[in-house]
Amino acid sequence: MDAIKKKMQAMKVEKDNAMDRSDVCEQASRDAKVRAGKAEDEVADLIKKSQQLEVELDKTQEELLTTTEKLKEKENALSAAELEVNALNRRVQGLEGDLENCEDKLVLATQKLDKAATAADDSDRMRKVLESRAQQ
Repeated sequence: MDAIKKKMQAMKVEKDNAMDRSDVCEQASRDAKVRAGKAEDEVADLIKKSQQLEVELDKTQEELLTTTEKLKEKENALSAAELEVNALNRRVQGLEGDLENCEDKLVLATQKLDKAATAADDSDRMRKVLESRAQQ
């Protein structure tokens, strides 16, 4: 009988140890489930953030394309404006050259006119002198 009692006590101790191990495992399982839930929440949050970042990336790429097109248009407009300015500068230079030629011609014409006026005055004086001599 003592052997049975000892065997029963040993089985009871073994059962208690098994129950303790079972409680520890159940607690570990609950802790693992809590950690798994938190990890799943983190994964869901990260997925949402990833989707938001993808949407922002798409928007940014569209803005980049739009801005790039606008930049090309502005560069083309700038090139056209520069060409127009260059053409106008060449025209101004040509007009300045023509102006100088005209001014030179005007100076020569003015000089000739002065000579002609002087000659006319001299002729008029001579006419008057001759008329006055003729009347005397």
